[in-house]
Amino acid sequence: MEYPLPIVFDWLRSVLWPLFRISAMIMVMVTIGGSSVPARVRLLLSVMITAAVAPILPAPPPVELLSAEGFLISAQQVVIGIAIGFVSVLVLNTFVLAGQIIGMQTSLGFASMVDPSNGQQVPLVGQFYLLLSTLLFFGVDGHLLMIRMLVASFETLPIGEGLSPSGLDAIVKFGGLMFASALTLSLSAATALLLINFSFGVMTRAAPQLNIFAIGFPITMLSGLLILWLTLGGVLSHFYSVWDAGQVLICDLLRLDCEAP
Repeated sequence: MEYPLPIVFDWLRSVLWPLFRISAMIMVMVTIGGSSVPARVRLLLSVMITAAVAPILPAPPPVELLSAEGFLISAQQVVIGIAIGFVSVLVLNTFVLAGQIIGMQTSLGFASMVDPSNGQQVPLVGQFYLLLSTLLFFGVDGHLLMIRMLVASFETLPIGEGLSPSGLDAIVKFGGLMFASALTLSLSAATALLLINFSFGVMTRAAPQLNIFAIGFPITMLSGLLILWLTLGGVLSHFYSVWDAGQVLICDLLRLDCEAP
């Protein structure tokens, strides 16, 4: 049985361009897109999702795949997927940054480990917050929500249209929100450590014969562990706040009519 060449190219357009958008998000999004997950597993997951949703997607524009316009459309799909996956990375890096700030302030930053996602040495407190935020992300089905919004985007942001410059600017501004949220989460711990260091300064002034370096370092570490335990309850509310902002940004990028969180 032979198929005419136009039918074959129509089928390729209806499969390859959605695959580019979906696989780009899978390759970048948190945890699933990390280096700890083999590339073959991510590619297989992208192919399975594309095969499941391709029959219900709208027809792509009749553009030749190997033309200049076809390559431009392929690049647009990759950029859309990378942008959506990058938003989830910014959401979780908020807590990594907050953990690093707390670790440096509490002298717990000396303990470090290799981050499996990027292969760099990072403070252990930052990894703890990363694991906690990752569990919360999967606990609220954030990965499923992102896949659902990306599939719905083929209706609101059809193949052939790219992200607007205002959408790319919103991603940059969301980076500022990441730093502000990380500072807000770590502000209580940093303030408490400031008071502890201030008390050490008063002790040194009152009793210069005390070796403040011998007693200050272990007390600061023990106080840091206590402060870390006391401030752990606020992580959940901060996660919901940052994740809701991330959902709003994804909806704006994909032109989705999402309900306000």
